[in-house]
Amino acid sequence: MTRHLDPTRTLDPTKALHTWSLFRTMGRFVAPGSAPSGGLTENDAAGGLDLLELPGQLAAHGFSSAQLCHFYLPGTDPAYLAELRDGFDTAGVDLDCFLVDDGDLVHPEQGEEQQRWVSGWIEVAEQLGVPKVRVPAGDQAPTAETLALSARRLRALAAAHPSIRVLTENWKSLLVDAPTTQSLMDQLEGEVGLLIDTGNWDGEDKYQQIAAVAGVAECSQVKARESAPGVLDAEDLTRSLVTLREAGYTGRLSLVYAGTDDDEWGRLEQMHEIARTVTG
Repeated sequence: MTRHLDPTRTLDPTKALHTWSLFRTMGRFVAPGSAPSGGLTENDAAGGLDLLELPGQLAAHGFSSAQLCHFYLPGTDPAYLAELRDGFDTAGVDLDCFLVDDGDLVHPEQGEEQQRWVSGWIEVAEQLGVPKVRVPAGDQAPTAETLALSARRLRALAAAHPSIRVLTENWKSLLVDAPTTQSLMDQLEGEVGLLIDTGNWDGEDKYQQIAAVAGVAECSQVKARESAPGVLDAEDLTRSLVTLREAGYTGRLSLVYAGTDDDEWGRLEQMHEIARTVTG
């Protein structure tokens, strides 16, 4: 059945970001034990913005919502998590989603262990009082077997943590395109939701791929790369935002700066100005 979408549909105007955008500002901090796959280099050297100072800085730059990367947490003891949670509350910055940025639920040897590891981070999200947590669906090639296994383990995670909404993302080796993502979502039957990242798929049909699944997404990451060194790709960012709107996405827009400029705050502000032209 053809969907008739309203081209004037508005998007959530909340000024929001994905904290990966501030990786340099945070001193490229990656907590020990938070990156078992090796995709990120663990680095606990001092020099960047302390995580407890982040809420105040977000508020000072006009952000009222954030998605928080798990690897920024230097510790997970209850006292520290309570202090961090209070910091976001005091600053008036909504922690919209906690991002578990590692783990492979469908690894052929370590999948069950990875599921337990991811579950532990969901417990951290619960202590932070975050309403949503995003976890990877898997990092193996998509087959009927890997998609079914991912669905089973994602549903088990959601069942084990009923107080928080578990989401997955069109990301890593498993969810390489819209058909595989839709296949997984069909098998999840609403028990796990979708976060759509506009920068995870490339190719000539990128926007069609995003549009095919964005309408069911509950959360987003709107990524901006560069069209040339130091030049923000404003055309791609605008097209991505329009694609989300016209696909029927109605959730929050969390900006992700993925360029080379060390002035991450400045580039995020440039992204926000572009987003305002689309959100109205």
